[in-house]
Amino acid sequence: MNIEKIMVVGAGTMGSGIAQTAVACGCSVVLADIDEQRAIAAVGLIGKRLERRTAAGKISPQEKELLLSRISTTTSLEDCAAAELIIEAASERESIKQAIFRRLDALAPTTTIFASNTSAISITRLAAVTTRPERFIGMHFMNPAHIMELVEVIPGLRTSPEVVATIRALSERMGKKPVVVADAPGFVANRLLMPAINEAIQTLQEGIATREDIDLIMKLGAGQPMGPLELADFIGLDVCLDILETLHRELGEKFRPCPLLRKMVEGGKFGRKNGEGFYDYR
Repeated sequence: MNIEKIMVVGAGTMGSGIAQTAVACGCSVVLADIDEQRAIAAVGLIGKRLERRTAAGKISPQEKELLLSRISTTTSLEDCAAAELIIEAASERESIKQAIFRRLDALAPTTTIFASNTSAISITRLAAVTTRPERFIGMHFMNPAHIMELVEVIPGLRTSPEVVATIRALSERMGKKPVVVADAPGFVANRLLMPAINEAIQTLQEGIATREDIDLIMKLGAGQPMGPLELADFIGLDVCLDILETLHRELGEKFRPCPLLRKMVEGGKFGRKNGEGFYDYR
C-alpha cells in the first residue's frame, strides 16, 4: 500500500515535525488539533523552518510553497474520511490516546491504518480500543521529527505483516531509518534514555555537581551532543515524567521518577516549551 494522504492528530512539537516530514516526501497532510490557533501556529512554524531551508539554498521558493500547500488544518476528527494513515501525536497520556482512537475508529474508513507516536505506552493496549488491531501500529519518531533519522516501528500483538511493511516503506520514503522493535514499555530508545536522564536529575538533586557540570561531563566524557539536563528540557520535563511514570508502573522501582523532576513539573517548569526548566530560556 502506497500512502499518499495522512492525518496527523496533535499539532504540538511532534505533530508539526511529523507533518513537515510527511509533506516533504510527497504526502498531503491534514493537521488536526482541538485548538485551532495551535494548529495554525504549527503550520506557521513549519513555514519558518522551510524559509530557513530556502535561505540556505536547500529548496527553492517554489518548493517551499508547494510543501506548504500540501498541509491543511482542522479541529474536527471527522475530516479523517480521506486519510489512508492517521498518526496520533497527542499528549503522552493513555486515556487521552484511547479516547482519540475510539473516536477515530468510528469515523475513519476500515482500510485506514492507525499509528501512535507514543513514547512508551503499549501499542497492543491502544489497539484494543479499536475494531482494527491488525491495522494498528506504533510509529515513534524522535524529536525533532523533521530532522532525526530514527523511527521505531512497533507492531502490536495483532498488527498484520502488511501494515508493518507499509509503515517501514513510508518511513524510508520520509528519509528515515525504521527499526522494528517489540511492543515493550518504552520500546528501546526511551527504555535506555529515560533512566539516564532520571539519574542525571537525581545527581543534581543530591548536589554532586551543578547542572552545567553534569551536562559538560556527559558531552565531553561520553561524546553526547547535548547534556542530559539540556536534553530533558528539550524533550519537555512533563513528557519525561509521563514516560518515566509509564516505565515505573510497568517495569518497577528502578524507573521511579526523581522527586526533583516531579516537583519541577508540578511547579509548571516544563523546559524549552514554556521557557523554564533546568535552564532559563525566557
